[in-house]
Amino acid sequence: MDTLQREGDELEWKESARWVKFEEKVEEGGERWSKPHVSTLSLHSLFELRTCLQTGTVLLDLDGYSLPQIVDDIIERQIEEGMLSPDLREKISFVLLRKHRHQTKKPIHRSLADMGKSGSSAMSSLAGHAQSRSMNDIADTPSTDQLKNKFMKKIPRDAEASNVLVGEVDFLNKPFVAFVRLAQATTLGGLTEVPVPTRFLFVLLGPQGKAKSYNEIGRAIATLMVDDLFSDVAYKARDREDLIAGIDEFLDEVIVLPPGEWDPKIRIEPPKKVTTADKRKSVLSLNELGQMNGMAGGGGGLAEDEEMPVQHELGEELAFTGRFCGGLYLDIKRKLPWVPSDFYEGFHIQSISAVLFIYLGCITNAITFGGLLGDATDNYQGVMESFLGTALAGSVFCLFSGQPLIILSSTGPILIFEKLLFEFSKNNGIDYMELRLWIGIHSCLQCFILVASDASYIIKYMTRFTEEGFSSLISFIFISDAIKKMVGSFKYYPINTDFKPDYVTTYKCECLAPDPSEFTPWPRELNVTALDWSQLSKKECLKYGGSLVGKSCKFVPDLALMSFILFFGTYSMTVSLKKFKFSRYFPTKLRKLISDFSIFMSIMTFVGLDMLVGLKTPKLIVPTEFKPTRPGRGWLVMPFGKNPWWIYLASFVPALLVTILIFMDQQISAVIVNRKENKLKKGCGYHLDLFWVGVLMAACSFLGLPWYVAATVISIAHIDSLKMESESSAPGEQPQFLGVREQRVTGLLVFVLTGVSIFLAPVLKYIPMPVLYGVFLYMGVASLSGIQFWDRIKLYMMPSKHQPDYSYLRHVPLRRVHLFTLIQIICLAVLWVLKSTFLAIIFPVMILGLMVVRKMLDMMFSQHDLAWLDDLLPEKEKKKKEDDKKKKKDKDKKKPKAEDSEEEVRNLNLCCPLLHFMTLDEGDCLTPVLCAAARRRSTMATPTTPPAPSRTWTAGTVF
Repeated sequence: MDTLQREGDELEWKESARWVKFEEKVEEGGERWSKPHVSTLSLHSLFELRTCLQTGTVLLDLDGYSLPQIVDDIIERQIEEGMLSPDLREKISFVLLRKHRHQTKKPIHRSLADMGKSGSSAMSSLAGHAQSRSMNDIADTPSTDQLKNKFMKKIPRDAEASNVLVGEVDFLNKPFVAFVRLAQATTLGGLTEVPVPTRFLFVLLGPQGKAKSYNEIGRAIATLMVDDLFSDVAYKARDREDLIAGIDEFLDEVIVLPPGEWDPKIRIEPPKKVTTADKRKSVLSLNELGQMNGMAGGGGGLAEDEEMPVQHELGEELAFTGRFCGGLYLDIKRKLPWVPSDFYEGFHIQSISAVLFIYLGCITNAITFGGLLGDATDNYQGVMESFLGTALAGSVFCLFSGQPLIILSSTGPILIFEKLLFEFSKNNGIDYMELRLWIGIHSCLQCFILVASDASYIIKYMTRFTEEGFSSLISFIFISDAIKKMVGSFKYYPINTDFKPDYVTTYKCECLAPDPSEFTPWPRELNVTALDWSQLSKKECLKYGGSLVGKSCKFVPDLALMSFILFFGTYSMTVSLKKFKFSRYFPTKLRKLISDFSIFMSIMTFVGLDMLVGLKTPKLIVPTEFKPTRPGRGWLVMPFGKNPWWIYLASFVPALLVTILIFMDQQISAVIVNRKENKLKKGCGYHLDLFWVGVLMAACSFLGLPWYVAATVISIAHIDSLKMESESSAPGEQPQFLGVREQRVTGLLVFVLTGVSIFLAPVLKYIPMPVLYGVFLYMGVASLSGIQFWDRIKLYMMPSKHQPDYSYLRHVPLRRVHLFTLIQIICLAVLWVLKSTFLAIIFPVMILGLMVVRKMLDMMFSQHDLAWLDDLLPEKEKKKKEDDKKKKKDKDKKKPKAEDSEEEVRNLNLCCPLLHFMTLDEGDCLTPVLCAAARRRSTMATPTTPPAPSRTWTAGTVF
């Protein structure tokens, strides 16, 4: 928007505000643009704008190629209509063709964020700014200053401009108003700040003394033009009446703030999420049918017009085909076209940060579970097997699975199953590796049966209640394990709480020689009589049988504190850098780059700090030789020869438990990854994923490697590290989440790096374990974000007035919300207890128990409450068809009859001038928006359709 200004004896148009989505003003005297904010308009300015469009000149689809030609056409039309005296032609033309000055000059002392360019470009920029301050002539082609303007990055592709010119002159007695829509968008040279073609032009010149009023009218039309629905009307309008109807529709949605209850000088921050035009249209359609949100009378039960949330649907991937391997066939057919893009779309700088992050999480997990497996199975499976199995299973899964974003890993329940299986084999004289092989073979066959029979269909009955219970449990396991490891370092390196600085001279540790009477296996080459025991190190003293005596022998005062600094520092720095992209410092690309590499930067920072301090904190231990952990064990397990024949058949029973565990763990993790809020576009493959997990079960069993299944927390972290956001967004608009970078490259690289980690031992040995525990803590906490269950837990500690405006709190009483949350907490506590005991082997059965509990909730909560707090369970097909038929009949009853009286039609035409060329059928109208306005007026005006008893309608016309 440009306003007419007087510089000495010269008139010029000066840019005063601009809109892409939100308003930016030129700060008076500050020579800069204001922070983007929501436009606040006076209702009076909207009414005056409506009057301007009613009385002024409206030119639609004008053939314009330059500003002088457009101005001549406007003036000619006004003279023809008797709205302008011919003797004012030259004066109006002179004013409208004055030079334009844009707000592009910046102060000499620029901020650091603007200095990311070379010296030569800086000099040319300064020259351009100096030129922009001069009185540029309006040219047909964009100037150099316009082409170099960085503001173009904020404007969406294929955008068109609406130019608003307002001002006061001394030769007019009444306003000169014109609204022009060009047939084709045309670049009008220096008229716009950036080289964007102009499609609309609004001109308002009026007598002196009303500059503020003109400015507000200009702001009103500019705000209307960036409104999605009104701009749609402006593009499709056929005459003046259509534009006025669009303003009326806008006025129907305008919210008025009482002037005494807020400060008009306050600029409203842009919202984080803006309602789309489609959703606004759907709200309008509800109002047009005479419906209101909620119940007007406030009675009990669910009214027919009660607002309900959009139901969660898992999609066609889980449809029951009823054919042999029907779901598997559809998965393969669905994923094959995406295979090429799964590879070339992975070559992006964001993938590097994702690989580094997930790789460190995977090797930490592999070392942790490998060490625990070694202790539980007497080293039949250890860290080496864990590394090799992770690399093999993960690589194959990423190459051939239906959802390559899922990360495979060992899980706690599988670890407990392995421990119980080893103890059973040891106590009964059964070969553990052979028994485990047959369990893996049976489990593989059972997975094939589940795939062939489309058993993944059962996932449809896993609502948010089950998903959140499972994912929260896994997240809490990650958090508790990280904290346990950290607390363990305090036990290994205890803090001397009895330390007193004044008695520092008494703190010592001496090595005493053993009693000669006691037998000690001395090394032959060791001369005991010549040994100076007081000079031996701690390890040598204990090696040769000596004893350590003193108050400081068991204390290493710095290691526990340093470990905690590394642990908490890595976590807190990662969280801070992850949020850095929302800060106000540095350019957008740099902020995003820092956010993407936040985990890697945090790890490198605290690894460097650890090396700088030089303390012997516990480091990452990686195997250096490629050989099985247990000596004498080969890489291939033979299926026959060590156990009785009946073991091969009896292993079917424990394999059934493993299959249930794998099925539930794999499919629930897949559902969480494939949530519609992640905006995945390439589809998923539940049956194909389960097929390859079954194949890998058998392969890992033959090689004596651990079993692997989808890791929920690491998979969620993988998704978060690959999220994409819009690069071009309007000033003040939050970057829009576009989806996830779906590809197979990151997962494949992670597992390849895991496999070659044994050759990276010289480098990995410098990474302190507390740093990796901090990464574990971050993954656990980050996976809780966005879980409604966690948000509802926090509501227990919030007074009502401080609670966030969650949608379910608007529709469900708080006591019912707390009751639903309490049931989930109890279920989670039961799962936690089971997980922590030997009963963890029945853990997958308890996940099925969550589905039973959810079914019982139908008897405690209404379907309305469950629809807001959870997802409704799928109904039987027969009942669903009956409901559809019933809805269709009700809809037919509400349709207007064909034999409506002529009197009613006349009433409709009198009420809305638009109805003389449209019908009530939305398909025949000018636009859905205009049809909405017409239908609303018809609802208000039709005498044969009385309004609902509990509503009050006020009809009137404002001019």
